[in-house]
Amino acid sequence: MKLRLFAGVSALVVTAGLSACSSSSDGGSGGSTAIDVWLMRDSVSDQFQKDFVEGFEAAHPDIEVKVQIQEWDGIGEKVTAALASSDAPDVIETGNTQVAQFAQSGGLLDLSDKVGELGGKDWLKGLAEPGAYDGKQYGIPYYAANRVVIYRTDLFEKAGVDPAAIKTRDQWIAATKKLNTGGTQGIYLPGQNWYTLAGFVWDEGGDLATESGGKWKGSLDTPEALRGMEFYQELQALGRGPKDSDEANPPQADVMAKGKVAQIVSSPGGANTVVENNPALKDKLGFFPIPGKTADTPGAVFTGGSDLVIPTASAKQDAAYTFVKELTGDTWQKKLAVAMSYVPNKTTLSDAVAADPGASAMAVGAAQGHATPNTPGWAAVEAKNPIKDYLTAVLTGGDARKEAAKASEAITTSMNSGT
Repeated sequence: MKLRLFAGVSALVVTAGLSACSSSSDGGSGGSTAIDVWLMRDSVSDQFQKDFVEGFEAAHPDIEVKVQIQEWDGIGEKVTAALASSDAPDVIETGNTQVAQFAQSGGLLDLSDKVGELGGKDWLKGLAEPGAYDGKQYGIPYYAANRVVIYRTDLFEKAGVDPAAIKTRDQWIAATKKLNTGGTQGIYLPGQNWYTLAGFVWDEGGDLATESGGKWKGSLDTPEALRGMEFYQELQALGRGPKDSDEANPPQADVMAKGKVAQIVSSPGGANTVVENNPALKDKLGFFPIPGKTADTPGAVFTGGSDLVIPTASAKQDAAYTFVKELTGDTWQKKLAVAMSYVPNKTTLSDAVAADPGASAMAVGAAQGHATPNTPGWAAVEAKNPIKDYLTAVLTGGDARKEAAKASEAITTSMNSGT
């Protein structure tokens, strides 16, 4: 999810645990406890939110839920300020990679003792790991989304390519070459799509940065990461996409809608945008997981999504925890997956999206989900994002080893310079 360079605001540290929380009536109607919940714009539909709140309040008549919808733009600064105040909301939805930033200040409640009760052994790794900081669990996985391959069924059929047979990287390359004929563009892959590069790096056993002795170091120049870059170069060369921009400039779904692009790497929701821009492509789009190095393991992907956190400043932590437990529990996770085509927060719930082709493909990849380095310093990296510059430099003829070393040095400097 979205990362920002947060202002250095120190949060109040409240030492009271759940057992010491107040659950007295406060602000509710008819003697109930009213909790304030911050959810993010467009994370769920109005209808799902309405259904959940009504269902929750019916099951817990002593708790009243007041939802406030927040905008992603500027949310980091707003949450940081709220955590440092005496009037914080009781539950906050936050991007999974933002949790470390907020936990560092001491403003989040440690929920480590609730992991077992919440089914934590089955949580998606890409949500659970960034929800933890310094060995403690602060963020409870809410929902996940990751990239898949969206493809044109008509162009695949015309080229004689069976998408079900694409299970490995080599098969993906061969299919894309075959699609690159007769005016068809085999794939649209812009040069700075660094989340896609990260997946290839993880497939090779590398990472964007590594930690040793409390210090972080960029690691794009390792042999493993360089192999991931080599595959990115090979695939991007078949795509004829721009080398100096990312998937948002221009929006890749718009590009697919306008031309004869056979594939893009995107979250499944990108297909809706394609059809909105070109209704003639309705029922002509399909999905498959990003292929891995071998047929038995799908490609690694960046797991985006959200966690739910409880501020230490909340005076109603018992009620807040009840809310979190319900929304992240199996019953509502299954309903959320169907309503929003999300991947549920547990690997054991993947059957919930079996009837949704896009979400099903996403769920397969989610099993190989990763997150960006779990440290507050990563926000400083994304603020400048030397990975994008690295990609453009290599794709325009630069020496991969030299450019990787330069990018790794920039990552190291940013991660250890504070946020």
